[in-house]
Amino acid sequence: MSEIANNQKLGMGALFQNQVIRTILLSVLFLQIGIWVRNYSILLYVIEKTNENPVAVSLISVAEFAPIFLFSFIGGTFADRWRPKRTMVWCDILSAVSVLVVLLTLFFGSWKMIFFATLVSSILSQFSQPAGMKLFKLHVPSELIQMGMSMYQTVFALFMILGPVLGTFVYQQFGILAAVAVMGIAFLCSAAVLLMLPADPAPIVEKPKTTLMQEMKEGFRYVWNSRPLTLLGWCFAAAGLAIGLTQPLGVFLITERLGLPKEDLQWLMAAFGIGMILGGGVTVAMSKKMLPQMLLAIGFAASAIGFIGMGLSTVFWLTLTAQFFSGLFMPCIHIGINTMILQNTEEAFIGRVNGILSPLFMGAMVITMSAAGWLKIHLPIEYIYAASALLLMVGILALWPLMKKQEGQQGSKQET
Repeated sequence: MSEIANNQKLGMGALFQNQVIRTILLSVLFLQIGIWVRNYSILLYVIEKTNENPVAVSLISVAEFAPIFLFSFIGGTFADRWRPKRTMVWCDILSAVSVLVVLLTLFFGSWKMIFFATLVSSILSQFSQPAGMKLFKLHVPSELIQMGMSMYQTVFALFMILGPVLGTFVYQQFGILAAVAVMGIAFLCSAAVLLMLPADPAPIVEKPKTTLMQEMKEGFRYVWNSRPLTLLGWCFAAAGLAIGLTQPLGVFLITERLGLPKEDLQWLMAAFGIGMILGGGVTVAMSKKMLPQMLLAIGFAASAIGFIGMGLSTVFWLTLTAQFFSGLFMPCIHIGINTMILQNTEEAFIGRVNGILSPLFMGAMVITMSAAGWLKIHLPIEYIYAASALLLMVGILALWPLMKKQEGQQGSKQET
């Protein structure tokens, strides 16, 4: 037992000494500032401009996630070709340039171009995100990957609390022009931080030249021949359908079910973020004794319970409790997914595997996001949240064969 404890301490010390992890975490800090100011300023701006039209509100999410579906696989394939550091720096710079274009357009009065900032940054993230995963695979020891991912998710959890408050404050105090300017500065700061990454390693052996189409086909064959990745794909699709139904409708839980001002959505997100922070430490402890697919199933089940609670609640504290409960187990989903991908994928295929699995998730999400506004007009919101919970249970069933197989393998290892 003392040996295990010493290894864990050594692991955490080595984690913070790793330059790649420190740099990526600082970059993510700036990116999250830009993203949350973007998300909330655009949401509140569109709500005001359209008088709370649910279809217009749902289109914000479509503008954010549809490009991910369309460009994820192409971006992942290029991420496997390109050097990861250079890819990440240029993506942040181009995101800042796109924000400048939006700022100029808003200044001259065309408010609908606000969707352009979300559109471009979503496209570029599909090149940057798999490049970051490759850096983890290249520079982080395998025994530290799960801890590194938990620290990565902790930054996201902090911004689940701080982000909505920050985004709402910037928009209400300074307006949409200032909010867009903050986005651009945040992206530039992230690019500057990424320059501190180690130089990209030059390829040791020259690979035979292949076309983009050949590399895409290789990626599909790689996933198809891997049972864990194939089952994870089905799980992604079910989760995407579930989350897409509820993603655009959180503001209506506040305004309709609870009868509160739309700005109070930030407290709902804060409850979720607090749950994620507290759940992060619990998940790291659980992950040392539990398979990643089991973590993923637990996270799905908790989210399903939380969705049912949020859909049925008409009391503010009960809605906050349900949201907190979902957030408490959300790290199980993030750490489970990322660990399964990294454990079951070779470094040369990281980008393409991400590029195949992400569109399954995002494509399913975009389908239900696009329908969410229409469904909201024709169905009670509690029915929509219940349908989301049911779809998450389908995702757990997709993982079941893999959980049984791995449990059997783990049992045989313990016997030996």
